[in-house]
Amino acid sequence: MNLLVVGLSHKTAPIEVREQMALPEDALREALTGLVSRPGIAEALIFSTCNRVEFTVRAEPESDAVAEIYSFLANDCRRPMEKFERYFYRHTQREAIGHLFRVASSLDSMVVGEPQILGQVKDAYAAAKAAGALGGPLEEIVNRAFHVAKRVRNETGIGQMAVSVSYVAVELARKIFGTLSGHTVLIIGSGKMSELAARHLRRSGAPAVFVANRTYEKGVEMAARFEGRAVPFEQMFDLLPLVDIVISSTGAPGFVITRERAQALIGARKNRPMFFIDIAVPRDIDPEINKIDNMFLYDIDDLQQVADANKRQREREAERAEAIVQAEVERMMERLKAHDVAPTIVSLQAELDRIRRSEIERHRGRLGPLTPEQEQAIEALTRGIINKIAHTPISHLKTLASHPDGLHFIGVVKRVFNLKE
Repeated sequence: MNLLVVGLSHKTAPIEVREQMALPEDALREALTGLVSRPGIAEALIFSTCNRVEFTVRAEPESDAVAEIYSFLANDCRRPMEKFERYFYRHTQREAIGHLFRVASSLDSMVVGEPQILGQVKDAYAAAKAAGALGGPLEEIVNRAFHVAKRVRNETGIGQMAVSVSYVAVELARKIFGTLSGHTVLIIGSGKMSELAARHLRRSGAPAVFVANRTYEKGVEMAARFEGRAVPFEQMFDLLPLVDIVISSTGAPGFVITRERAQALIGARKNRPMFFIDIAVPRDIDPEINKIDNMFLYDIDDLQQVADANKRQREREAERAEAIVQAEVERMMERLKAHDVAPTIVSLQAELDRIRRSEIERHRGRLGPLTPEQEQAIEALTRGIINKIAHTPISHLKTLASHPDGLHFIGVVKRVFNLKE
């Protein structure tokens, strides 16, 4: 079997190259059909996201699969390969399987452990199945990749720790409140990271998001991005008693919320917890607020320290995940080698049985009329001889299939017994 991955990713190509190489979702089916119609290409999977564009194929041994993929990209997809070829990587056989397993398990992602990648691989698989581009060993490998990704998720903690500042803010809020359902969020200012944190909080269950910005129109524009509501900046303090989570990023020269302002909220909130996320530099929120009971404040450094610690932990978990991937690659290689040797064993058995039956028919005239018992005896005798002849080469075929020179031994057996491909 000739397995090949040709592609580029965030590790090898800048965003402008990935954008030009990417295939739109509505063009995938036609592209897959065109790729498997190429000479020697038996199966194909196309994986196209913002961070990687990859072509995985199972090709016939004699074919030049790399040339076919490059020709397909240049001619069918109108991609200038002379300009982009230097960004591409190639993986074959064992390395190709390992790469596919690592991609599905999010070990090759820009953010190791991010969960979206497995869904994207499943979408690519569904598109390939719909186009009739899968249906053999490559499909078996892709299905195994899903199993490997599930093992990595279940047996390691690679996806359990937030590694971006905005996600860390969400996780901290969840720890404070238990659940984010029913808790109100206020964004002060229009910083990009504060917007991301608010978006994650909204998706995690926070039902209402308010935006207070010195320029009211900008506040309206930001609030619309996550079905929130803008409030005039000067009315922000009237809203604070109703707010559970405050995210601030204004660029103001002094504190927007002082300890005195926060202290005054305690009575109005009846001592309910309040969570402040200060992503501004210089800081928007007085750090003295942390000394007030049931008031929790994290600034950008706090969030980054948590993110960095989580990242280090993910890296340790990634080492465990890599061990799982390598074990699964070995298991997959054993299965594929068994696939390689099975047709030879079947062919050998069929050829020996053909010789057996031919010889019986050739000598039948000399034997004269035979009783049913005699026919059974000849059948049993000749089958026994054939089985003994076949036993040693078949045992060696099964044993040496996993040997580096296994394919050579299979070829020798084919030649010795004059077996057809």
